[in-house]
Amino acid sequence: MNIQLVIIITYIFVLFGISIYVKRRTESSTGFLFAGRKLTTLLVATNIAGTAIGAASTIGVAENAYQFGIAAGWYNVAWAAGAVLMAMVAAEKYREMDCTTIPELFERYYDKKGRAISVLGMITIQLVITSLQYIAGGAILSSLLPGIFSFQGGMITSAIVFIGTTLIGGLWSSGLSNILSVTLIYIGVLISTVTTVSNQGGLSSMAAALPSNIDWFSPLGGLGLATIIGWFAVMMTQTITAQGPVQVACSAVDGKAAKRGFLWGALLMFPVGFSCAIMGMAARVAHPGMNATLALPQMIMGLDPIVSGLTLAALWAADVATACHILLAAGTLFSQDIYKRFINPNVSDKKYTIVNRYSILGLGILTLWFAFNAVGIVKTMLIGLSLTTAFTLVFLFTMFAPSLCRRNSAFYTTLAGMIALFAWQMFPAVQIFAHPIYMEWLVCLITFFIVAAVDKEKIKVVEKKAVA
Repeated sequence: MNIQLVIIITYIFVLFGISIYVKRRTESSTGFLFAGRKLTTLLVATNIAGTAIGAASTIGVAENAYQFGIAAGWYNVAWAAGAVLMAMVAAEKYREMDCTTIPELFERYYDKKGRAISVLGMITIQLVITSLQYIAGGAILSSLLPGIFSFQGGMITSAIVFIGTTLIGGLWSSGLSNILSVTLIYIGVLISTVTTVSNQGGLSSMAAALPSNIDWFSPLGGLGLATIIGWFAVMMTQTITAQGPVQVACSAVDGKAAKRGFLWGALLMFPVGFSCAIMGMAARVAHPGMNATLALPQMIMGLDPIVSGLTLAALWAADVATACHILLAAGTLFSQDIYKRFINPNVSDKKYTIVNRYSILGLGILTLWFAFNAVGIVKTMLIGLSLTTAFTLVFLFTMFAPSLCRRNSAFYTTLAGMIALFAWQMFPAVQIFAHPIYMEWLVCLITFFIVAAVDKEKIKVVEKKAVA
């Protein structure tokens, strides 16, 4: 009997079982997209932790550690720092406002074109993130069951499960599944880390066997301070305005649950990163010539069948948790900020819920195409998330310094951020910073203040309403 196959099939059945169980709660758009705004502190915490501990935080961290050392684990600490910032600055505000997306907020305070340009940018971000989960899912399944799944076949299977469970159960499915997923992640990753280190004779033996060109166990490793600070800048920027975290905050039962949930979620995030980094370095010792993306799955496959099956199911759980939630966020942005706002403003709630499901299906297929063309999980993720700089900057000024905001601030700041990121990708001469996030903040700040000086029309003062 193939124990790994039994474990992964059981997990798939459990995921679909949860989705079918909660389907009756998702007949309304609020139930489908925002879990009826009934997420408790525990569900907020596991949702945001599940969103964070995805492909980049597991497979991607191991991929980086395979090349640069334990410093790759700082990626998860950066995510945790972003969750803490969200808790302290924005989580309660989102829950207490009658607003569900950043583009909607932009139109409320600014204008229609600010909403239009921001939704295009934010959907792009969600699609990039989701596509990376497919890549990691393909790596896991092809390593776990090479006789059944090729890398591409694993990606397609992952896409079917991610899209299917999201279509059926919406945020309720994601919320409840994440309790199981986060538990599996901790059990599997921690057991595998301890077992792997023990099998290689301890950390000192690993250190002696690694190449001498990098200080593998130093805080910076082969990455450098500018890169790690860049991670913190990206994650603390994106957590405030990326639709995934915003949707979790808006779905909490109240503002206090949103704040506490993000703080507890932060505590759940960072230990997993360093555990995956250690296994990435162990893979460098055991398999020095392999594809870095496959480092973690291949290393785990060398363990006891039950341990390896459980751990790879846990890593796949991480991808499921992130992909389902981010795919739902992308569908929300399309249906709320494009279809309902510009195509059919008077749509009934029943039809709107159906449109959401079709949006998720269409965007899910599109992300699979993205996945076949992406290179480098963490690198691609961080470049995509850098685009949230403009949204975060505009949000912070809107909430805390509205006197500096002008009617055109949202549109031109977002446009400048998009142009800057496009230039970074297309013209190497522009890459004068260690990471695009630095250029994004500089360009967006300059643009924002130029608009403040030139545009004389101040933004509307909008009264905040509590959401039931």
